[in-house]
Amino acid sequence: MIFRAITLAVGLAGGFGAAQFPAYSQQYMQRLGGAVDALHQVVADFDASAAAVGLTRQEALAQMQGTAFVERRRADMSRAIGRYEALRADLLALQGHGPFMRAYHAGHLTDGEIAKRAWQAFQPALPLTFATALFAGVGFLLSASGASLLLAALRGLLRRKPLPA
Repeated sequence: MIFRAITLAVGLAGGFGAAQFPAYSQQYMQRLGGAVDALHQVVADFDASAAAVGLTRQEALAQMQGTAFVERRRADMSRAIGRYEALRADLLALQGHGPFMRAYHAGHLTDGEIAKRAWQAFQPALPLTFATALFAGVGFLLSASGASLLLAALRGLLRRKPLPA
């Protein structure tokens, strides 16, 4: 009886947790879009400065040397450009998709800084949508099944008789 109650509790917790994915992924997408917009402005300004003196982005980065400050600025710009390109690729992969395809492409929801900020702003809720219900159902089934399997294994270990000596 206790194992069934534990299985049900774990299943309900898993269902509630999984039901949060559609709203959380939407919050992540909004943060991702904002980050891409901000970085685009930084990269576009750098590219415009380089073009104004007849340089490509790579040529301008290569010329940024000589002092510790300029070399540090070059490293900062290289990181910003790399981050912009990675986040832009993530946004393009996720843009226009609903929660099911965002779950399918969950590998593009992995930027730590954006995830942290999205989580800080996120408020758990249980909106009544088809997607939320489906995520909740799948979360419940997976959590309850996992708990049931673990508890069955634990029960088997507890009931095992010692080997004769």
